[in-house]
Amino acid sequence: MNYKPIILVAGEPNGIFFEILFKVYKKIKIKSPLILIASQKLLDLQMKKLNFKKKIKVINQEKIKDYKLNNDSINLINVDYNQKKAFEKISNKSNDYIKKCFDIAIALIKSDFSNRLINGPISKKNFLKKKFMGITEFFAKKFDQQKVAMLIYNKELSVSPITTHLPIKNVASKINEKLIREKIILIDNFYRKYIRLKPKIAITGLNPHCESINKINEDEIIIKPTVKKLSKKGYKVSGPFSADTIFFKKNRKKFDVIVGMYHDQVLTPIKTIFEYDAINITLGLPFIRISPDHGPNEQMVGKNLSDPLSLIKAITFFEKIK
Repeated sequence: MNYKPIILVAGEPNGIFFEILFKVYKKIKIKSPLILIASQKLLDLQMKKLNFKKKIKVINQEKIKDYKLNNDSINLINVDYNQKKAFEKISNKSNDYIKKCFDIAIALIKSDFSNRLINGPISKKNFLKKKFMGITEFFAKKFDQQKVAMLIYNKELSVSPITTHLPIKNVASKINEKLIREKIILIDNFYRKYIRLKPKIAITGLNPHCESINKINEDEIIIKPTVKKLSKKGYKVSGPFSADTIFFKKNRKKFDVIVGMYHDQVLTPIKTIFEYDAINITLGLPFIRISPDHGPNEQMVGKNLSDPLSLIKAITFFEKIK
């Protein structure tokens, strides 16, 4: 099998991405050529700090198609970043650096060099500056895609929120038939194309027990009719189910995906069940974008104690699909 290159954007320079990447190189044999977009100076500093040794092969972005790439070395597209210590506090200082890294990755994707991207965690507060709800929306804007979905994927069970990173007080006003339908179609298309199955999808209600003391009950007037329409069109979708019981083992084992109305409604239980054994996939882009299912983890930076499992799962997922 000819494995396509995977582009890695390191993300926040003062996070744990380099640490977990170093551990990945040690733990698994990586078949796909990895191309890291990051600062060589910072990479050297953190390799020394974390006692990791591997040759670095600096790649010329303009001539990248001429290289015969493997993972004997770290294939690096260098982006200058001036930091004297291996780790500093996360701040706005790194914003331009992160943007340059993303810009290079986006250019490589648009040039058809690769259709596979993994980005390390970033600080939403500092980098996105409230312009985007998350990296999902950041990439959607860069590729002019109106319909995208966040899928937290595990082969046993995945979840997807209809709304992402919204304050709870704003969720109800955003729930509508069109948005639910778009997300379900994206999930169904993804599973049929890459996982080779038509997914069984459960949809949660918005309100506790799918009940509301208000005159407007979104579960009855929006979610339930939408589920019926999707079912009639051939999608294996059912609900709405009460969010507090759908994740019981006997209930969740009936489904491939549980779709919730807001971020923590489905991400909290999935992370409790699988911890780092899940990856964040953006659906609806003209390429596959994955990130490890965790943040920069500032509290663990430099301690060499972070778990690389989610990054391992991201890389091995790419190696299982065409």
